[in-house]
Amino acid sequence: MIRTEKLVKSFPAPTGEPKRAVNEVSFEVRAGEVYGLLGPNGAGKTTTLRMISGLLRPTAGRVFIDHRDVTDEPEQVKQRIGYLTANTGLYVRLSVSEFLHYFATLYGMDRAQARARIGALAERLRLTEFMELRCGALSTGQRQRTNIARALLADPPILVLDEPTLGLDVLSNRIMLEFIRTQAEAGRAILLSTHALDEIEAMCRRIGLIHSGRMIAEGTLDELRRQSGRERLSDVFLELVGAHEPVFAD
Repeated sequence: MIRTEKLVKSFPAPTGEPKRAVNEVSFEVRAGEVYGLLGPNGAGKTTTLRMISGLLRPTAGRVFIDHRDVTDEPEQVKQRIGYLTANTGLYVRLSVSEFLHYFATLYGMDRAQARARIGALAERLRLTEFMELRCGALSTGQRQRTNIARALLADPPILVLDEPTLGLDVLSNRIMLEFIRTQAEAGRAILLSTHALDEIEAMCRRIGLIHSGRMIAEGTLDELRRQSGRERLSDVFLELVGAHEPVFAD
């Protein structure tokens, strides 16, 4: 479970007045669901995800991961989260197998545990055909599948995914989405941020809409449709952020 309470993050600004990138954002992600975090570029989504994952310290407010406060118990919390972004780096000189075994060692696994866990993930994520390739030679889809295997090595109960399908081809995209769905069915709490509205619509039980650092709407798709008076998710989004007027008028 993820819970944020009036989460705030401010950064210094040239004017001297700190800019609030995230402004009192509160929401909850429950076990067994995919929660979609939606918003335009610069809305504060990635900053929110980084605070949840313990990579940024909140200016104010609190984040709880399975009832543990991220600020008070950062190391314990990080062990319970698999965090993945579209641009997470790999060690380009290592093979996929070497890369995953290295991280398994960091997680404290012995050789037998590491071999079993990596083998299971390689099969489920279809990594076997390129396990001995160097990470620097992988395609975008192969890199992203390798990274999600790394994020899942310690079998965390929570996944935080920031644009996990960005730049993927059709096959890799399908593999990634199917895997996310199976992880929710297995009871993981999954926080998904993406600009792909069709993925949000297909995958997410509930949706939170962030705009200018604030959570301006939250609920199921049907609830957001009723709130906005629109049917398509793209129109719901534009209506709720106040951008429904045509860009080019006659």
